[in-house]
Amino acid sequence: MPSDRDYVLGTHDEELARLGLQHRVWRPVVLDCWQRAGITVGKRVLDVGAGPGYAAVDLAEIVGPTGEVVALERSRNFIRAMEAACRERSLANIKIHEIDLMTDDLPTADYDFAWCRWVVSFISDPALLIRKLARVMPKGSLSIFHEYGHYETWRFFPRLPMQERFREHVIATWRESGGEPDGAARLPELLADNGFLVRSTRPHVFSVRPNDY
Repeated sequence: MPSDRDYVLGTHDEELARLGLQHRVWRPVVLDCWQRAGITVGKRVLDVGAGPGYAAVDLAEIVGPTGEVVALERSRNFIRAMEAACRERSLANIKIHEIDLMTDDLPTADYDFAWCRWVVSFISDPALLIRKLARVMPKGSLSIFHEYGHYETWRFFPRLPMQERFREHVIATWRESGGEPDGAARLPELLADNGFLVRSTRPHVFSVRPNDY
């Protein structure tokens, strides 16, 4: 099993806090997306690359006790955080699998939806993941992807030189690790090659102030 250090930004407590803030920033967009897709009570959702489980917990509360969230994650530290969140909220409808998306098979089930956020951009072989996903997603199910299309737009106004240097370092390290920050650009082709029909795309651009969160 790969070590937690294999993650570009790590899996330490500071990264857990950063991901929590990031989830809160994007949460209204995500909830709207899930509602439009039809995720509701009783549905089974495959969470591909669940991280610390912020989305998985939201999904579990939406699908309720008659539904299920199957969360896939390779980081033991992230899994511990997800397990703790489940205990705190008394959620028994999240099934966690500790797997590597690149080397392990995806678990099969009668999934209604797949949710894949900020995963395609980080893995070494997006085409492999899409092929695996195509094998386990039933006909008529929906797969939802949330990926970066132009990562360099992450910036401060007025511009902050320290943040600009940090962003460029992140991008360089990202690519050195085998990922691609602008991973969304490849998705339409990969999906079409594996039998998926792209039903909807939506770009999201917004700004936040420090006191917003």
